[in-house]
Amino acid sequence: MKVLFSTYPMAFHTPGGGEVQLLAYRKHLPLHAVDVTLFNLWEPRFLEHDVVHFFSCMGGSAHFCLFAKRLGLPLVVSASLWITDATRHLYPIDEIRYQLDIADRVVTNSDIESDTLAQVLNLPREKFRTVYNGIDEFFLTPGHPTKFREAHGLEGRFVLNVGNIEPRKNQLSLVRAMKAHPDVKLVLIGQQRDTEYSQAVLREGADQVLYLGPTPHDEMLLSAYAGCDLFCLPSTLETPGLAALEAAAQRAPLLITSEGSCAEYFGAHAHYVAPGDDAVLAAALGGALRTSAPGSGSFDAAALTWAKTTAALRDVYHELA
Repeated sequence: MKVLFSTYPMAFHTPGGGEVQLLAYRKHLPLHAVDVTLFNLWEPRFLEHDVVHFFSCMGGSAHFCLFAKRLGLPLVVSASLWITDATRHLYPIDEIRYQLDIADRVVTNSDIESDTLAQVLNLPREKFRTVYNGIDEFFLTPGHPTKFREAHGLEGRFVLNVGNIEPRKNQLSLVRAMKAHPDVKLVLIGQQRDTEYSQAVLREGADQVLYLGPTPHDEMLLSAYAGCDLFCLPSTLETPGLAALEAAAQRAPLLITSEGSCAEYFGAHAHYVAPGDDAVLAAALGGALRTSAPGSGSFDAAALTWAKTTAALRDVYHELA
């Protein structure tokens, strides 16, 4: 089985969860007898593949997808979308619906995402397939809970947020809510995907915020997850955040957004907060911090390694080829 992966041209300028997912699929699918090729604009080689898999519904993506279909190739699209009736006006809904309509299968990260997209876009539910997000097995290795603290001089409690700094990740609301807890430090790790927004976040957070930029997947990141008093991802939506899965694997206590599919993954093993109100987030932080401590999380992430979750994606390809 040979599959051609492609995405929109700017995706890897500031890679996020969707790009991590794409590369994780590429790395682990050979375990399931699926060979993956990354699309090369200068040497496309479409017809050497059994399936084309396109990642994203970024504007203009439908053109590539339609071309693949006209070549007679089965098309899979990873939607990575959370659109509701209340938010559909924020998206180029007709173009997205067209792209997913011409796809033979639409891959989502959760059953609730499949249900919601099918309903909002008026598409047949049977063309959707759930492939759960995963983590590298590396994140199951117990991290040293004090190594990160010692390296950065963190003597008191700290809340950790890992993700690109951008409006969807909602760090500006987080730094404002943290002011209700002045004795707790906020540590931000991630690229500045939106420079103007990032500068506003760091100005607002001032000395309460320690910003470390992007960091590799190494022992220091494990230690950050293992040593934090709370991992907080109050995004406007998540389907879910890969960083939340990584943190959960290190038994970090979680406070994460209620918007999206996080509850399908974490159930009762996390605290949830609706985005949009700084005071609500501040109260949720207080409640979570009262009961949390490093390593007090209870979610078992062992079943959600990429090596295991990609088996479901192999099955999607075999339905079509």
